[in-house]
Amino acid sequence: GDLDKVVNLLLSLSGRLARVETALDSLGPHAPAEDKVALREKQRLLAAQLEDAKELKEHMGRREEAVGAMVARYLPAEHLQDYQHFVKMKSALVAEQRELEEKIKLGQEQLRCLRESL
Repeated sequence: GDLDKVVNLLLSLSGRLARVETALDSLGPHAPAEDKVALREKQRLLAAQLEDAKELKEHMGRREEAVGAMVARYLPAEHLQDYQHFVKMKSALVAEQRELEEKIKLGQEQLRCLRESL
């Protein structure tokens, strides 16, 4: 459960940071200074939160290794491989699910914009 939460947190923060950076890049030279300042502050906060989340993931990795070592003492090799595969795939699948959800959201937003422009 913790792994899902940390992976979702990382994906959420990196997605939000990317959107803020895109918004910053799309601001024209005549954009109000307040908008630029607000976006830069948001970018700074999100970058700091992302670094904290990465540290949390590293901590989770160390905890996963400790749990894996304990599990290895009690499971036969075949079941241990299944457990290790499960942990790796769960993380990858959570990331893939989040990516697909983001693509769907983006597609829906593009579709809405196209409908409004017609």
